[in-house]
Amino acid sequence: MQYKFGLCLNERKFEYDIYSLLKAFFPEAEITIWYEDQKKPEDMPDAEFHISYQGTSVGFTFGRTASGAWDSALPQAPWSAVVLLDDPADRISCKNQVKQLVYKSLRQMTGRDLPWGDLTGIRPTKIFSRLLEEGKTEGEILAQTEKTYFISKKKAALALETAERERRILAGMEAENGYSLYVGIPFCPSICLYCSFGSHPMNRFGGMVQEYLEALFRELRFISGMMKGRRLDTVYVGGGTPTSLTPDQLRQLLSVLQEQFPMETVREFTVEAGRPDTITEEKLEVLREFPVSRISVNPQTMNQKTLDLIGRRHTVEETEEKFRLARSMGFSNINMDLIVGLPGEGQPEVERTLSRIRSLEPDSLTVHALALKRAARLNLFREEYVPVSFEASDAIMDRTADCAGDMGMHPYYLYRQKNMAGNFENVGYAKAGKEGIYNILIMEEKQTIMAAGSGASTKFVFHGGRRIERVENVKDLGNYIGRLDEMLQRKREEAEKVRMEIRREKL
Repeated sequence: MQYKFGLCLNERKFEYDIYSLLKAFFPEAEITIWYEDQKKPEDMPDAEFHISYQGTSVGFTFGRTASGAWDSALPQAPWSAVVLLDDPADRISCKNQVKQLVYKSLRQMTGRDLPWGDLTGIRPTKIFSRLLEEGKTEGEILAQTEKTYFISKKKAALALETAERERRILAGMEAENGYSLYVGIPFCPSICLYCSFGSHPMNRFGGMVQEYLEALFRELRFISGMMKGRRLDTVYVGGGTPTSLTPDQLRQLLSVLQEQFPMETVREFTVEAGRPDTITEEKLEVLREFPVSRISVNPQTMNQKTLDLIGRRHTVEETEEKFRLARSMGFSNINMDLIVGLPGEGQPEVERTLSRIRSLEPDSLTVHALALKRAARLNLFREEYVPVSFEASDAIMDRTADCAGDMGMHPYYLYRQKNMAGNFENVGYAKAGKEGIYNILIMEEKQTIMAAGSGASTKFVFHGGRRIERVENVKDLGNYIGRLDEMLQRKREEAEKVRMEIRREKL
């Protein structure tokens, strides 16, 4: 049932975390936020939640409104709870206690636990990595994260295993002394129903590709000059769908990268082939001309009915055909993506997908729990399908983990997103030595990521990841091309600011 909730706060504290917890328990709910010093919205919600800070304590109250249409999912009577703050001046301590108060109240009200407890951030492994760096034992880490965040034992074990593997992979890399490069190709043959990325369908924007590439090449040459003398560790060409480009355009791009950047230091060079309907033998031959070491061939599902529904213009057989073609041409590190929670897909459909993926024997498998963002068309038409239940999703996520294990893979990175199906996670599994290093670096935020292209986000990482400064490129293609000088200047200024700050600390 879709509820309309009101969330009222008397102070502007931890609004995002409280809102995210409400959405995690009630993903279908429409939530309106206001503050006590503001006029109450006229559209009466079905119920109201209030968070009230009173110096050394925080109170949580819930009550239905007279106009609310209800079933038995929430209590009939008003609900309230209060917690005394251990240290009102410590923001992190207060934040943890407020989240604990909200989570425990919602858990008691609904009778539900969430697999990730009260965590609302997208990088749960960073918590586990920090505790490992502090010298905590596995037992201490599992106990602390369960007590502080209410993470289930299963998810805590997954995060800990992933964090430990990430640390081993990055050991000796001296990530902060190098950098990685992301190159965005924001074109696709069509836009998938669930997609909220800044992708542009070729039938509308194909005429802008060459002009976009010329601007992109300018930005890449600028980045090359700015980072001269720094070690380049990984390159990731993503999108969109990079193989939407023609073979000649793809060759132009890879030639600029090879000419401008020190490829002899690169540990990993990934190109997302992604959509099977964009993969051809000629394009794969172009990739083989350059030091591309890792590609993706992404089915998302191996059920044709679902592919047709979500707007993927390829067949299941075409996915298998293109994967085998890439393998026959010498690509020895191929990733496949799949999505759990697609409309109409329960455990039988996912089992069918896993069976066909297992027969192909990819080197890595990335499992995404569907995240419905506001920009995705699937979110706009969600009344037309019934999402898989929480319990079914839990069983499905377990099966994907079992399948990855059967193929000799282990989890090596994970992250979460807002509005994920079942409040789960995205997990990357890989065979030993086939892990996507770039994926770890961008999730753990241990290294500067220089990003080129429309909508690309550069992250300057310093002080061991304790400080991060971002520089965003505009998403609109026309603005990216027309305002490129402005974006290059922002990168130049931010890089200089970082250099000055590091220099001052060394004095």
